Amino acid sequence: MSDYLSHYSVMLKECLEALEQGSKASGSKIFADLTFGAGGHTFALSDHVGGSTVYSTDQDPDALKNGLENIQRRGKDGSIHLLPMNFQQFPDWCEKNHMQGKFAGILMDLGVSSHQFDKMERGFSFRADAPLDMRMNYGDSNTPTAADLLNSLSEKEIADLIFNYGEERLSRKIAAKICELRQTKKIETTGEIENICFHAYPAKDRHGKTHPATRTFQALRIAVNDELRVLENTIPKLLPYLSEGGVLAIISFHSLEDRIVKHSFKELVEKEDFPVTILTKKPLTATDEELSENSRSRSAKLRLLKRETQLGRVDGHKKKRFQNHF
Repeated sequence: MSDYLSHYSVMLKECLEALEQGSKASGSKIFADLTFGAGGHTFALSDHVGGSTVYSTDQDPDALKNGLENIQRRGKDGSIHLLPMNFQQFPDWCEKNHMQGKFAGILMDLGVSSHQFDKMERGFSFRADAPLDMRMNYGDSNTPTAADLLNSLSEKEIADLIFNYGEERLSRKIAAKICELRQTKKIETTGEIENICFHAYPAKDRHGKTHPATRTFQALRIAVNDELRVLENTIPKLLPYLSEGGVLAIISFHSLEDRIVKHSFKELVEKEDFPVTILTKKPLTATDEELSENSRSRSAKLRLLKRETQLGRVDGHKKKRFQNHF
């Protein structure tokens, strides 16, 4: 699995501008990219801000192998540091390494990489029949695969999972069909679930813009990797490591993620543990130019939060300068 497929860096221009402003405001040139993937944002940021240091994290063995090779190939060994971890471990790493108030910008791109979608044996896609895995870190034998969940959970648990994480209106019907199938054989492949989802939909709805299996596959991926809980727990723990003037930038790709980011930012304002400004009253979205180059950017939403120097009313409604910059 060492061949890492190409990946488009979503909303790259907007992210670079936001993080560069964080550097200018804070005086720091230390950054973090908590979802390295193919390294697009990390390498661009390293090149864009001269003299910068970027700490990046990833738990995917393919991303780590490819990333380390590219860091060496580009001569970035001293300026880019790739940490093998889930981003929920990053605050602990910062604490151990005395990084309080050091970062000019922290970026989180919550999307699944093109490599993960396009490497069919990873099980993230239903475009080909493959093992139903979906683990971001497929080297972690302690994490149940999507197949493990579907073969062990009750019908109600499966229905709730698909409804809560996929917002799938036919979740009960799909769960019933999954449990019916597993009475005759162990569920093992993406094709089996795709077929169940496809036929669970009325014939007139099977060939719409969104494939009938899309929401179920999203739900399974979120459940396998515990994505929403990890995101919700991690966001507030990052603030102590931002410099005053530093920016936290988060790109989400579906409503469940965006809702967590939005509410987490508001809670950080209300708690007043750190003075912050929400820089994006509404999330930024991809430009028409970007959408013409990469259709996967269409669901991306970028929200920005800035750590301030003093408490006050800093809720994003009075301070417009950064918003106008975009």
